[in-house]
Amino acid sequence: MNASPEHQRILLDVADLDRRIAQAERARTKPAQAARITELVAIRQDQLRELTSLTGARDDVRTELTRLESDVVLVEQRRARDADRLAAATNSKEAQALEHEIASLTRRQSDLEDAQLDVMGRVEDADAAVAAQQALLDTTTAEGSALTAQAKADVAAATELGAQLGRDREAVTATLPAPLLAEYTRRAANSAGAALLTRGTCEGCRILLPGTDIAEIRRAAEDAVVSCPECGCILVRTEESGL
Repeated sequence: MNASPEHQRILLDVADLDRRIAQAERARTKPAQAARITELVAIRQDQLRELTSLTGARDDVRTELTRLESDVVLVEQRRARDADRLAAATNSKEAQALEHEIASLTRRQSDLEDAQLDVMGRVEDADAAVAAQQALLDTTTAEGSALTAQAKADVAAATELGAQLGRDREAVTATLPAPLLAEYTRRAANSAGAALLTRGTCEGCRILLPGTDIAEIRRAAEDAVVSCPECGCILVRTEESGL
C-alpha cells in the first residue's frame, strides 16, 4: 500500500486520539474509585450486621432494666401498704406477720436495686458499643458517599471527553484516504495501529529494530506504507527516524 507521507503522519494523530479515547472509555466504565467503593459496600454490610446485633443486645438489656424498675416500684408499693396496715394493726399476731413481710420486702428491694445498678452499667456499656459501631458505620458511609460522588463526576467528565475526542477523530480521519484508514483500523485491532519510528525504535512496541529491518525500511519508497516487524503497526517515518 502507498500513501503520502503527510497522510501517514496524520495517522499518528489518529493513533493518539484512539489512545486517549480508550483511556476516556476506561475512566467512564471503570472509575478509579470503583474498587474502593466495592470494598466499602462489603465493609458497610458487615458493620451494619454488627450494629444490628449490638442494638438488639442493648434493647434486651434495656428491657431487663425496665422490668427491674417495675419490680422495684411494685415492692415499694407493697411495703407502703404493709406499713400502713402495720400502723393500724391491733392484733399482735397480725402485726408480727406484717413486720416479717416488710423485712422480707426490704431485702427483696435491696436485691432488686443491686441488680438494677448492675443492669444500668450494662446498659451504659451497650449504649457505648452501639455508639462506637454507629460511628464506624457513619465513617464508612461518608467515605463511600464522597467516593461515589467523585466517581459520578469523573464518569461524566470522561463521557464528555470521550464524545469530544470522538468528534475530533471524525474530523481528522475525514482527511485520510479510505484505504489507508481501513488499513490502520485493521492493524489497530492488535497494535497501536500507527507509530513513529524514532532512531530505529518503534514507538508502538518500544522495540529497537535490527539493522536488517532498518535497511529494508530505508530502501522503501517515501510513500510506501511500512510496518513494524515486531508489533505490526504502521511505521511513520520522519526526520527523527534515523534512516
